[in-house]
Amino acid sequence: MSRSKWDQRIARAEALAEKHPFAGEILRFYKEVASLQRDLYLAFEKIFGEVFNVSGNALLDADLNLDPILPRFGEFLSRIQAIAPGPIRASASNLQSQGHARWRDLLISSWRSSPDFQPVADDGEALLASMFLQPLAEFAADRSTAQPRSETLAICPLCNGRPLVGVLRPEGDGAKRSLICSRCATEWAFRRIVCPACGEETVEKLAIYTADEFQHVRVEACDTCRYYIKTVDLTKNGHAVPVVDELATIPLNLWAQEHDYVKLRANFLGI
Repeated sequence: MSRSKWDQRIARAEALAEKHPFAGEILRFYKEVASLQRDLYLAFEKIFGEVFNVSGNALLDADLNLDPILPRFGEFLSRIQAIAPGPIRASASNLQSQGHARWRDLLISSWRSSPDFQPVADDGEALLASMFLQPLAEFAADRSTAQPRSETLAICPLCNGRPLVGVLRPEGDGAKRSLICSRCATEWAFRRIVCPACGEETVEKLAIYTADEFQHVRVEACDTCRYYIKTVDLTKNGHAVPVVDELATIPLNLWAQEHDYVKLRANFLGI
């Protein structure tokens, strides 16, 4: 894990907030959260060093020693209250008042949650736990070795998490598709003409939608299972940062909802 990954996310959020004012509030909040997560990642490096080391797809099974990081959660909640919109700020304030025992239960529950579980927008405590634990999951993933896996399985080879966003990267005369895990940010190869939710391969049942203002981002939807995922095409915009561009393209979510598609995996705001 290079520290520059966080800096790239922060810089991209700043650029997109200026370009797309309708997403400015979300992107500015994301920028602040990403800065907190960068600080947490560096703190986890100092706390755990190379001791935190897992292999294969054992990330979910790794022991989580909460004792050294619980105070960090308290600091995280304090800082969130200074930057978050109302509902999340209220959840952070409420959590902070509950103390270490409640924090421990929440973080352990979130760390051990099923890969199919995802916080929703009105579940502030679950969202906060996910925000706090994401840099720890990335820290662990950076010290793990993914096992080879079929390119038709839309499950993270490290933590079994669901994908947040797809990516098209240049390869030869075309582009190769991969998926990025919503939990630990691991990226793995995935076949292009297949639904990551149900495995549908019939081209006529795999809808694609793009909008003029986001020509490098598209909705890939399935008429069989009615799930969709956004894919960021780096062959069209090499400056894009998939996890940030996914967050900024709110109109694509609205189009999908209007056509009765459901997002495969919500982003860090439960959207």
